[in-house]
Order: sequence, then structure tokens, then C-alpha cells
Amino acid sequence: MSHVREIVLVDCPDEVGLIHRITGVLERARLNIESNHEFVDPLARHFFFRAEVAATTPDATTLAADLRESLAAVLPRAARVRVSREERRPLVVLASREPHCLGELLLLDAVGELPGRIVAVVSNHDALGELVARFSVPFHHVPVRDDAPREAHEAALEAVIDPYAPAYLVLARYMRVLSPAFVGRRSDRIVNIHHSFLPAFAGASPYRQAFARGVKLIGATAHFVTAELDAGPIIAQDVIGVDHTYTPERMAQAGRDVEKFVLARAVRLVLEERVFLHGGRTVVFA
Repeated sequence: MSHVREIVLVDCPDEVGLIHRITGVLERARLNIESNHEFVDPLARHFFFRAEVAATTPDATTLAADLRESLAAVLPRAARVRVSREERRPLVVLASREPHCLGELLLLDAVGELPGRIVAVVSNHDALGELVARFSVPFHHVPVRDDAPREAHEAALEAVIDPYAPAYLVLARYMRVLSPAFVGRRSDRIVNIHHSFLPAFAGASPYRQAFARGVKLIGATAHFVTAELDAGPIIAQDVIGVDHTYTPERMAQAGRDVEKFVLARAVRLVLEERVFLHGGRTVVFA
């Protein structure tokens, strides 16, 4: 007998009786619901459901597939059903020169507080290689050549990344704009941290933009990467208070603390299957 835990996710147009139908399928499969959340978007009339379920079974090999089939049979035709095993899925982190976001993720992984495992770090600079080596994680330096097109650099990136088969790519202050083609091949699987409370101050030098406007709050935004720069669905955000005494440099220092915590929170949320994409927005069961 084996004890298994699965995460069940459903989203579909809302209608009467959805929770009853879903929980009925789970009961007939002799699955114990240990945690569940549901939400209905009142404007789109769209239903979202997440449950953590457990079972003791002699054979768990077909459990997920059987569950997906049984749920699809009782739900609206447009329903999207996902069933995933609780496990530490692989991540590849892309970084450039700044260590704070990468260091936070490496530390969380090392102490077992990240619901995933960093299988490699890839950088367009070699500045972070020594830091990564301390955590015994493979480090790959893929430099940018001024005489080579972006497509050539991204092909070199993919040659390094793809053998690791990561569940997600995490951009930990990776200061390169990825092409729509690269992003499209990994739709909804790239998480970025932007050093601003988006949609304010998108693009470069947000702390200098914030200083020039005299803001009293600065923040950070973790989001999925899309073809449009800094415009992907938002996963997590946070802010910290500042005042007129803050220089741009001090704002940046305070912002780095927010950035690393927001990125770590977002990575946890996506790895734990707590994030639903809904158009250009997200539904997050924290």
C-alpha cells in the first residue's frame, strides 16, 4: 500500500452544483480532502477550485489520469482539470550580476524551504559563479556576444536549459529581454521579478523614476513573463514605506529586500499549484 497526495485544480464556467459534483468524485475515489479553496469571479461568472487530497492505495499509477477523466465527465465541457502529485519540481534560475534574489532562492532550497529544487543557474555574466558553487548547484555562463544576434544567444541558452527539463524558469534579476519566440515556447512557465510595484515605473531604472516622482511607497512585482515587457499576469506584490530622505541608492537598497521576498513567495505559489491564470489576471489561493 502506498500513501499518495495529489493537488486537484479545476476552473470552468460557473453553474449550480459544481462543488457537490467535484467532491462526489473525490469521495467515490476514496480520497480524503485535507484542504480546499474555491472562488467565483463575479464578473466573468467563472469558477476556480483547488484541493489537496490524500489516499492510501495499492496502486497509484493511474490515480491522476482516472481522476481527471472522472472529473471531466461531471463538469462543463469547457472545464480545465489538472491533477498533480506533490513533489519538488525542478527549476532553472537565470540571473545576471545581482545576487540578492538568487541568493535567497539558493538558501531556501538548501534548507528545504523551497517546494522545488534548483537544478541549475544560468547567467550572462560569470560574477555569480562563486556564490552558486557554495550551494553545489551547476552554474553555466552563457555570455552575450555583441556580434551575435539575440536568436543565437537564446539558442545557446536553450542548449543549456533544455536538458534539465525544468518545470519553471525563474528570472532572478536577469537583465536581458527574452524574445517572444523564446517566451512562447515556455508559455506560463517563466516567472520574473520586477523592481517596481507594477504597472507603475515599468522598464529600466524604476528607483530613479520613483525618486523623481517623490513616491512614499516602493515595491516589487513577481509576474509571469509574456511577449509584452513587464506586462504579464501578476503573481505577488509587496511594498515598503520610504520618505523624502531616501536617495535613489537607499531606495534601491530597500527595494532589494522586497524583491527577494516577493520572488520567493511567487515561486512557492506556482510550485504549490496555487495560481490560476485567468485572462491577463491571476487567481491565487495563498
